[in-house]
Amino acid sequence: MTSLPPPEITWKVSSRCNNGSCVAVAPLPDGRIAVRDTKQADGPMLSFSGDEWHAFIGQIKHS
Repeated sequence: MTSLPPPEITWKVSSRCNNGSCVAVAPLPDGRIAVRDTKQADGPMLSFSGDEWHAFIGQIKHS
């Protein structure tokens, strides 16, 4: 877990986000994917390798 994201990344929020309870994702310069809670934009973020991220998305699509 990383406490502050690099300033050069661009966060994306789902178009299905409502009432501010959302998750934001962003590609990092090193190829990893960052994830954070939009209610805590300056808080911690999680980062995943590309393989981890694709496995996660694959599981969501099959649920």
